[in-house]
Amino acid sequence: MNQSHSLPTDDPLDGDTLHEECGVFGILGHPDAAALTALGLHALQHRGQEAAGIVSFDGKRFYQERHMGLVGDHYTNPMTLARLPGSISIGHTRYSTTGEVAMRNVQPLFAELEEGGIAVAHNGNFTNGLTLRRQIIATGAICQSTSDTEVVLHLIARSRHASTSDRFIDAIRQMEGGYSMLAMTRTKLIAARDPTGIRPLVMGELDGKPIFCSETCALDIIGAKFIRDVENGEVVICEIQPDGSISIDARKPGKPQPERLCLFEYVYFARPDSVVGGRNVYTTRKNMGMNLAKESPVEADVVVPVPDGGTPAALGYAQESGIPFEYGIIRNHYVGRTFIEPTQQIRAFGVKLKHSANRAMIEGKRVVLVDDSIVRGTTSLKIVQMIREAGAREVHLRVASPMIFFPDFYGIDTPDAEKLLANQYADVEAMAKYIGADSLAFLSINGLYRAVGGEDRNSARPQFTDHYFTGDYPTRLLDKNGESMGNKLSMLASNG
Repeated sequence: MNQSHSLPTDDPLDGDTLHEECGVFGILGHPDAAALTALGLHALQHRGQEAAGIVSFDGKRFYQERHMGLVGDHYTNPMTLARLPGSISIGHTRYSTTGEVAMRNVQPLFAELEEGGIAVAHNGNFTNGLTLRRQIIATGAICQSTSDTEVVLHLIARSRHASTSDRFIDAIRQMEGGYSMLAMTRTKLIAARDPTGIRPLVMGELDGKPIFCSETCALDIIGAKFIRDVENGEVVICEIQPDGSISIDARKPGKPQPERLCLFEYVYFARPDSVVGGRNVYTTRKNMGMNLAKESPVEADVVVPVPDGGTPAALGYAQESGIPFEYGIIRNHYVGRTFIEPTQQIRAFGVKLKHSANRAMIEGKRVVLVDDSIVRGTTSLKIVQMIREAGAREVHLRVASPMIFFPDFYGIDTPDAEKLLANQYADVEAMAKYIGADSLAFLSINGLYRAVGGEDRNSARPQFTDHYFTGDYPTRLLDKNGESMGNKLSMLASNG
């Protein structure tokens, strides 16, 4: 299910990061709905940099703008926003984990139903999406995309309930996995979060108008007030009434379950200034570094982060260990995909296009290199090599999360299990030798739990979603276990 159909590449570093999931934003009843949605998506750009879309409604008709590329490439243009009139809007910024890179998969997806038009956008992944897709296609349905979001539209259309709200609830009760989802109709903005609460979703308010988005940083950028987290398994229906007022109806249609937020929101995905599940992300990452220093101390002269993800943890490591923190690696923020023909010689530059060693802070020193996570290890190898070439006497790699042993099926694009570094070597010493570090250590699972939630992991009832470290998947994996992963999806080319 968790497939990424990216552009082909021979880059040895490709696939060595946990790619972003997606970001959603929606607002109801505001005259500047589309402009505010564009700003919100800009704040959520880190969650998906492949494509972005916005749908609006002006009381008469729906409008949509969907584009490949970054939010700022398109939605800073006043002409684009002028094509999105109305006071209701939802938007989505995307990294594909299901379906290929093509315009037909850019969300929000829109459909005309018996009750009128509806647009849907979601962050995450359905673990039974392909199973349901095959069932609905077998009954004669036509699918226009390879995104599992489209399955939700089909289920809404087929529902026998009278109201759109009830049809939406009926549809998502059939979906399994981790997701946060927004839907909009002519009068409603509907928000939903998966029963386990794997993916985050927050509710805010601006000028008395409700807003839903993936992270609090999207509220901050427009000066909106944070109201609360949408609870796991909750559906919140906001509707404009005939007198112009907005009603808010919160429902919990399913069987109550304990919340298990995805730990990678704290390790990697969420912006450091966001508050996820009531916890400041920057603080949790700094705590990870402090716990890492307690668990895996080493004699050294300087603590250097692998930017940007490793920076808060490196600050925590330095603070706890008393070893000075320095920016020994400078990141170039203006590099996207390789901008020149990727010959082998150019490809060899690899990491240096994105990171440069700050020799003055490294030469002749024993360096503690702090990163947030290691996936395949190819990037770590290049960075350690770069630090050594800058004159480091020793390089000790410290990772502010546990080893990743298992793939994800809830919206994170992870490599196959056999390609993960943790599964390729017998022990940490062998991994360190491959990477070229003098020593290597990972944060323990309890060290991570204490950094985020303040207590050790409860193995009988884990407080967070942590399957990539432990193999403990919080839901059924119908598509994978039923071998629907080997589905027959047609990959239609698109000029984007």
